[in-house]
Amino acid sequence: MGKLTITGISSMATRQVLAELTAAYEAASGVAVAITSVGGVDAAKRVAAGEAFDVVLLAADAIDKLLAAGHLQGPRVDLVRSPVALAVPAGAPVPDIGSETSLKAAVLAAKNVCYSTGPSGNFLLQLFERWGIAEQIQNRLMQAPPGVPVGTLVARGEAELGFQQLSELLHVEGLQVVGKLPPDAAFITTFSAGLGVHTAQADAVRAMLAFMTSPAADAAKRRQGMEPA
Repeated sequence: MGKLTITGISSMATRQVLAELTAAYEAASGVAVAITSVGGVDAAKRVAAGEAFDVVLLAADAIDKLLAAGHLQGPRVDLVRSPVALAVPAGAPVPDIGSETSLKAAVLAAKNVCYSTGPSGNFLLQLFERWGIAEQIQNRLMQAPPGVPVGTLVARGEAELGFQQLSELLHVEGLQVVGKLPPDAAFITTFSAGLGVHTAQADAVRAMLAFMTSPAADAAKRRQGMEPA
């Protein structure tokens, strides 16, 4: 009989932390874990279309929708809280983002601004609406295609400012992370897990998720720019 393997799908935001956590879990348990990381929107579509996975790891609201539609079985397990951060190309001037006012000024001064699909992108568009600058900067906004990291486009000089989950900006060459957004304009995404509705390995998945939500996993989460949920 072959080695037990847990299959899963996740959004790109949790790719690095899941790589670290699954490696630790494999070493501790002997259970293999194979998680495919793609754009969160695409991942949810694949699950909704009936593609079979033992575990699905996405933003909490996406997990809730898949649970409600019967594509996953609960309960939802919250894993990490992930803040949105701002980055600029390496060597570029670093804007002041210590307050909502200074962050707004930095956005208005930028030639172009890149943001992602999914929860953080939706939040930014709402933030620009709240600031009353959405129409003014509309022609300077770039949305990264699904699965393409914002940081990659910023590092190539295609965007002056890039907003994305801090976890996705940390490991990009040619990039300078300015920092998390100020408290009055902050956005935190909770990433969660749900069991595949047809998984034959529910107990194995629950054991893995118990490990991922234990204190033993906290240091890895913080190394990847996240906090335990």
